[in-house]
Amino acid sequence: MPADADIRANLAAVRARVDAACVAAGRAPDEVEVLLATKTQPAARIAEAIAAGARLIGENRVQELAAKDAELAGLPCERHFIGHLQSNKVNQVLRYVSCVQSVDGADLADRLQRRLETLDRTLDVLVQVNTSGEASKSGVSPDEAVAVVQKVATRDRLRVRGLMTVGLQSPDDAAVRASYRELREVRDRAADVIGAGLPVLSMGMSGDLEAAVAEGATLVRVGSAVFGPRPQPD
Repeated sequence: MPADADIRANLAAVRARVDAACVAAGRAPDEVEVLLATKTQPAARIAEAIAAGARLIGENRVQELAAKDAELAGLPCERHFIGHLQSNKVNQVLRYVSCVQSVDGADLADRLQRRLETLDRTLDVLVQVNTSGEASKSGVSPDEAVAVVQKVATRDRLRVRGLMTVGLQSPDDAAVRASYRELREVRDRAADVIGAGLPVLSMGMSGDLEAAVAEGATLVRVGSAVFGPRPQPD
């Protein structure tokens, strides 16, 4: 499928923003990857983005993973789950993804572990931390995060690669940046405790990716900057 010209241009513009943010932070541009958040986007549009060079795709809803699978399976991309995962959806989500970025406790880790034992496979995971303090956001509290990482790391079917957060929704750039800084600080403490690297910091979206990169993001999740405003339900 040929890539949509707007999608190709938007992907290039996002990559240029990330690269400029890396340079401003004294980091190498190849330290930060871009994941496309594809909630509500039709599979055909996602396939166009993949044709334009996108390689990481993130879905928030299990039903969308399933609905889009027929068109996306076999395309050169890696699919992640980035939304809140209910325990009763674990069997379904594991059919489609190589990484769950939203592990928010030992109970979910145990459910994933048991299913992965049955499937005889392993899975990359990130522990989601609520650094914004907003009740609408999922994730463990920063105070609990290190202990949760310790517990998840003992599950041999789960490879803990790092942490994820959804940043603070605020016009205060300093406060937004502080929420990302806290994730990095929690990651550093957790890595010291478990004695292993946690290289992935998934944080930052279309509107604030520069702040996230400045605070150490290695993966930014963008949707509207590539696809335009999210379609609204009828």
